[in-house]
Amino acid sequence: MAHGLVPLTEEEIQAALRDLPGWRREGDEITRAFGIRYHGGVAMIVHVADIERLISHHADIDLRWGKVRFSITTHDAGHKLTEADFDLARRIDAIAQAHMAEPIDD
Repeated sequence: MAHGLVPLTEEEIQAALRDLPGWRREGDEITRAFGIRYHGGVAMIVHVADIERLISHHADIDLRWGKVRFSITTHDAGHKLTEADFDLARRIDAIAQAHMAEPIDD
């Protein structure tokens, strides 16, 4: 299994979550939502998709009116959390900031 695809231990997951404020765990996924106008959300999703293609790791994305929600897990690791998930979450946070999306509770 590739380095970034090794399932993390519970301790590693908790430590990674502490370093990513706003992301929360839901089972074997990490999730975060951002408030952004619909067309801005579309642009943000395209930006995230470009990065996902480059790193070969993808989030599940839910676009609603005024909100985008990302859910991340590693399908190739049996739907477990890996370092690749937390790397993508950090990248999504940076993209959201660049698009002036506001973190929201979902």
